Amino acid sequence: MAASPLINVMVSAARKAGRSLNRDFGEVENLQVSVKGPSNFVSAADHRAEDIIYTELSKARVGYGFLMEERGEIAGADKSHRWIVDPLDGTTNFLHSIPIFAISIALEREGELVAGVIYNPILDELYTAEKGKGAFLNDRRRLRVASRRDVADCVIATGIPHRGRPQHGVFRKELHAMMDTVAGIRRTGSAAIDLAWTASGRFDAFWERNLQAWDVAAGIVLVREAGGFVTDLDGGDKVLESGNILAANNQILKGLLPTITAAAKS
Repeated sequence: MAASPLINVMVSAARKAGRSLNRDFGEVENLQVSVKGPSNFVSAADHRAEDIIYTELSKARVGYGFLMEERGEIAGADKSHRWIVDPLDGTTNFLHSIPIFAISIALEREGELVAGVIYNPILDELYTAEKGKGAFLNDRRRLRVASRRDVADCVIATGIPHRGRPQHGVFRKELHAMMDTVAGIRRTGSAAIDLAWTASGRFDAFWERNLQAWDVAAGIVLVREAGGFVTDLDGGDKVLESGNILAANNQILKGLLPTITAAAKS
């Protein structure tokens, strides 16, 4: 399917930033690394990728605002549009030469997520989605979420709160409940990848707490356009505000949500 001008703009920025990350990936030990917080590293590669994306998107859509991991909120003259960008989701993986990380770019229009691109430059996997037009992998394969209906057969993804992050106790309760419920649990270290792989049917579901908008915005569009559903962990639509997310097909989401909420309250 031919991509729209909007998706072409987003893909061009992601691929250009991806080439920069590819060059740095093989030289991880030489990167200048600063510590932003416990177990939360920011590398020179991260900043370079964000600079590229900011420059490319600013030229292509003059006046749009930004919400970016490193730069934060940047108001634009056009108040109805905002890019939501994570230039390197999975930074710790990147710094340990683990090839599971991604560039994540979403567009919000009038407060609604309307387009998303997630790109893993090492695997050269490009996930794209635009509201009402479906989700695709490398412009060729249309994505559909997994069709399983029995929670016991599912492999689901999550994120483990690392040192310095809150709610370790809540996660342990949720994990224990899920271990008794599903066929398998995986942790990739990148929420963007988790959502892209949920959209593509590799994972049956994904849940996590305390994420940022740039971690999940593009992935939300992908999952929805692949026929899936996304809620916060109260079953509502406040994912970007709460930072809590559950994504799956409708049947699996309904099966998992009570387990998660009951475990958190126990």
